[in-house]
Amino acid sequence: MTTPTQTGTDHYLDRLPTASVIICAYTEDRWALLNESIRSVLRQTRQALELIVCIDHNPQLMERCLEIRPTWEDEAGDVPITIVENRFEGRLGGARNTAAEIARGDVLAFLDDDASAEPSWLEHLLAPYRRADVLAVGGAPQPIFETSRPFWFPPQFHWVFGCYYDGLPTSLAPVPRMIGAAMSVRREALIAVGGFHSDNHDDMDLCLRLTDNTPIQSIMFEPKAVVRHNVSKDRVRWAYFWRRCFFVNRGKVKAFRDLGPAASTRADREFVFGAMRRSALASLHDLRRGDLTGVARFAVLVTGVLLSIAGHAAGRLDELTGSDRG
Repeated sequence: MTTPTQTGTDHYLDRLPTASVIICAYTEDRWALLNESIRSVLRQTRQALELIVCIDHNPQLMERCLEIRPTWEDEAGDVPITIVENRFEGRLGGARNTAAEIARGDVLAFLDDDASAEPSWLEHLLAPYRRADVLAVGGAPQPIFETSRPFWFPPQFHWVFGCYYDGLPTSLAPVPRMIGAAMSVRREALIAVGGFHSDNHDDMDLCLRLTDNTPIQSIMFEPKAVVRHNVSKDRVRWAYFWRRCFFVNRGKVKAFRDLGPAASTRADREFVFGAMRRSALASLHDLRRGDLTGVARFAVLVTGVLLSIAGHAAGRLDELTGSDRG
């Protein structure tokens, strides 16, 4: 373990922590993307202590990974590769917990199976952990579109496909939440909150539990820790947009209930007000230049906010009628 030293009023560690990188996969449809995700971890300027690939309830994918592991290991150098099956009934949260249970690193870094890390991703992700008061660090998943990005899609809503969105910091700064496609947490901090408790809102749930458990410590966002997150063509369609706005926020009601005293909607409220303001200003600027696409993006943003509110209302109704309790 690292040893804290003191410089002025800040506590620093005498070395960078070690990191276990964890990739969870569930479908063979992403086979090419999974291979690139794994190889991107093996090309890091800061070497991982180990790479753990957890297969989520898919025996065929597990067998395929075991068959190709010798090829991955040839490229891995000194990075050991472990392939395990999700031992829990749940999905993503359970897969991440399965890998976390056997991980040896001081820090656990999570990368999506459809995301490829830039070579300096892990180096930038680990640097803030030199401060002893940093509990978790999130990276910046930048979208890689399979098809052209629709002109109407507001950049404030890139969260619908798990990517960096307008409104996040542009330099290292504390944030209330991380993006699950490229996030990290001290292993001891994850253990302290009982691991992941959610499959659908695992990143939000983790951040709120961390903050509630140790409120004087920080969750940081490092935009230099870049990964390239694939955005399939079905995710830039109107049907996907409205469903995500509605159903994600519908599900959050139950997620907040499960969080108990750790629940907080502050980040959601601040996002809405900030996104509306920035989008309105950008729209006016575009309009002055004779560009009507900015107006379209603002209209879609307002629609997305209204859909999110409607989703929250539906979630509250589910709660009152007990229809979300299985």
